[in-house]
Amino acid sequence: MTNLTHLDEAGAARMVDVAGKAVTAREAVASGRITMSAEAAAAIRAGAVKKGDVLATARIAGIMAAKRTAELIPLCHPLPLTRVAVDLAPDETGVTVTATAATEAQTGVEMEALTAVSTALLTLYDMAKALDKAMVIGEIRLLSKKGGKSGDWAAP
Repeated sequence: MTNLTHLDEAGAARMVDVAGKAVTAREAVASGRITMSAEAAAAIRAGAVKKGDVLATARIAGIMAAKRTAELIPLCHPLPLTRVAVDLAPDETGVTVTATAATEAQTGVEMEALTAVSTALLTLYDMAKALDKAMVIGEIRLLSKKGGKSGDWAAP
């Protein structure tokens, strides 16, 4: 269990002490997808969903969620985010969401990017569920990270 940083020697959950780590520029990119009926996807692309601008609302929800990650995910450090971008790419069968989070801090922003993606996808579902209750959210994953002690990483 010593390789798991959120567990102490006895196996109890703990917040990692980052006090001795250097403040560095860090960035993370995550993505996910919601698939849906062709009709629901067309309505989103056309801006014809009764609840309003689905894509704009999902973008704002993702940004807001990234800023609140430490309140949502136990043991995450609150971070001073310097940038959060949420991009939505609608197509004939759904929407792909990509989020980028950046900071200058002692720990990374992977969870902020993943939280932004997850919340944007949930918002898409909420706003379009009247059109298609069978939508599927999935493929949420980290695409890349930059900075920090462990260096850069990109998904294969």
